[in-house]
Amino acid sequence: MDKKKVAVPLVCHGHSRPVVDLFYSPITPDGFFLISASKDSNPMLRNGETGDWIGTFEGHKGAVWSCCLDRNALFAATASADFSAYNDRVAGSTVNDDLPSESPSRWRKIWDAITGDVKHSFDHKHIVRACAFSEDTHRLLTGGMEKILRIYDLNRPDAPPREVDKSPGSVRTVAWLHSDQTILSSCTDMGGVRLWDVRSGQIVRTLETKSSVTSAEVSQDGRYITTCDGTSVKFWDANHFGLVKSYDMPCMVESASLEPKYGNKFVAGGEDMWVRVFDFHTGQEIACNKGHHGPVHCVRFAPGGESYASGSEDGTIRIWQTGPLTNEENETSASTAAASTAASSGKVKVSASAAEEVSQKIEGLQIAADEGKVKQEVGNA
Repeated sequence: MDKKKVAVPLVCHGHSRPVVDLFYSPITPDGFFLISASKDSNPMLRNGETGDWIGTFEGHKGAVWSCCLDRNALFAATASADFSAYNDRVAGSTVNDDLPSESPSRWRKIWDAITGDVKHSFDHKHIVRACAFSEDTHRLLTGGMEKILRIYDLNRPDAPPREVDKSPGSVRTVAWLHSDQTILSSCTDMGGVRLWDVRSGQIVRTLETKSSVTSAEVSQDGRYITTCDGTSVKFWDANHFGLVKSYDMPCMVESASLEPKYGNKFVAGGEDMWVRVFDFHTGQEIACNKGHHGPVHCVRFAPGGESYASGSEDGTIRIWQTGPLTNEENETSASTAAASTAASSGKVKVSASAAEEVSQKIEGLQIAADEGKVKQEVGNA
C-alpha cells in the first residue's frame, strides 16, 4: 500500500461522553457551523471552520441522539432520550430565571429564550432518535422508538403533526429529499432504507440492505444517498433509487459522508477507531487517520469539502483538513476511475468572544418530552 500522508486534526474537547451525531450548516454570510450531539446530554455549537466553541445547550436530562441546523443556521433541533425541549438563542440573549418548570410528562416544550414563554409543546411518548429540518425550513421531521414519523409545521405549531404510515421498526435516521416531496428513514432493528411520499404518507420504495442502516446522508447536490450497513458503504441514485456503488470496508462502519463539492471521495468511520478516506470512483483507500481512542460514531464533510469532522466514543470531535479542492483533482480521480473500469470492468452558555464574532443569532429547537427549567446566560465559558 502506498504511504499515506499523516493528518493532524483539530481536536475539539468539551463533551464528557460519546459523540453520536454531527451536522454542518450550509455556508452562511457568517461562515458555517457545526453542531454535535452526545450522550452527555449537552449539544454543542462550534465554528465549523476552526472548531472554536460557541455555545452549549444545557437542559436535557438524557442522551441526545440527533442534531441538525436549518439551511440559514438560525435554528437548531436536537432529538433526545429524555424528551425535553428548549428554544435558545446563542448570541445576544438575556437572562431569565423565571421560566415555568411544571408541565405534563412526555411533552415537548419549545421555549423562547428571550422572554421565557413556552411557544409550543410537541407530544412524544418515547425516545426520539432522529430529526431533520425540511429544505424550506418550514417543517421538522422526527422519528424514534415509537415507530412513527411525524412532520411538524413550524409555521403552525399549534396544529397536530402529520403522521405517515407506521414504520416497520424503530427509526434510526431520517432525511428529506426531492425538494421536500420525499422523506427517507432507516430502522435500528432491520435492514433497508424506506422512502416515503410526503403527500400520501406511504412507502414508495425500499432500498434493500443486509444489515440495519446506521447512517443515511443525502448529498449536497441531491444526486446520491450514502448509507452504511454492517461493513458496507453504499451509494444510491437519489432520483431513480438504483444502487450506484457498494464498497466493503475494513471493519464495521457506522457513518459515511460524500465530499460535497466534486463528489470524488468519501470518508467513513467505525469500530476500529480510524477515520478513512476513499476514492468514490474506485473505492481505493486514500488516507487512514488515527487519533481517536474509541469507535467512530459519526463523520461529516464540511459544506465546502475542505475538511471533515469525526465524533467518537472517546468524547472528542476531530476536524481533519483535506486542503483546497480543485476541479483538476476531480478530473484526475475520474480518469483513474475510467482506467480502472476499463481494466477490470435549555440553557445556553455562550462565550463573549463568540457572541461578538457571530452576528447571526442561532436559535435552538430541541426535540423531547419532559419539562425542564431553562436559563440563559452570556459570559465566558
